[in-house]
Amino acid sequence: MKLIKDTEFGGERPLFESHDLRLENVVIRKGESAIKECSNIEAVDCRFEGNYPFWHVHGFKIEGCRFDVGGRSALWYSDHLKMKDTVIDAPKMFREMEEIDIENVIMNDADEVFWRCRGIRVKGLKLKGGTYPFMFSSDIYVDGLESDSKYVFQYVKNVEIHNATITTKDAFWEVENVTIYDSRLDGEYLGWHSRNLRLVNCHISGEQPLCYARDLVLENCSFDPGCDRAFEYSTLKADIRGSITNIKNPMSGSIVADSIGSITIDENIKAPADCKISLRDGSAI
Repeated sequence: MKLIKDTEFGGERPLFESHDLRLENVVIRKGESAIKECSNIEAVDCRFEGNYPFWHVHGFKIEGCRFDVGGRSALWYSDHLKMKDTVIDAPKMFREMEEIDIENVIMNDADEVFWRCRGIRVKGLKLKGGTYPFMFSSDIYVDGLESDSKYVFQYVKNVEIHNATITTKDAFWEVENVTIYDSRLDGEYLGWHSRNLRLVNCHISGEQPLCYARDLVLENCSFDPGCDRAFEYSTLKADIRGSITNIKNPMSGSIVADSIGSITIDENIKAPADCKISLRDGSAI
């Protein structure tokens, strides 16, 4: 493997079609497509200031690096990436990619990141700001996520999430086959129009959660007092620890809770309208 260290590049495609290359303490200055159409690339302690540095790259490692604000749209149409201990200040990262391993990464502008990607594995990720992270992506495993981005995990499939703290709006819409463990989910209109969404040991905050859901499962979950009009037009099986403020017009399935503030069943409920709602101790609601 060829080694390049302690230098800088700029301009258009300075390392185009490089293969079996290791970069150490290299700065990519203003320009475009520095490392394009490449394979087997390692970048350690490098800084990327120019646009689109990693496009059409097959097999690469990025460790201890920084992507400057100018290094936007840096990782597209590539595969088999391992990224560790890296800070990203630019938006629109990770598009149309496969097989991504992320560990201890901070994204300070998470606008439109991880779009249409497949095979994402995350261990320790912080997403700050921006909208629509993970849109249209699939086959995702996350262990350790902090995010305040809006509209996170929309239209995703086959996702498993552990130990996440997500503060958002309209998250997990139109998802399919998603399971979330041991997490805090704070956001309005959580999980609308989802299919096979399962929440285990989670705490949920925000108005009107989990409506229009199909085959929704909640196991040992709790709700913030501000959660009202939950489960409207959903089919579900829910085990709720503690109190839930209000349940409205669930379609079918079952709900059991320690206490329920109120239940709204009105003329707008949809068939089959046979959801069984009960208190854990068997007392009357």
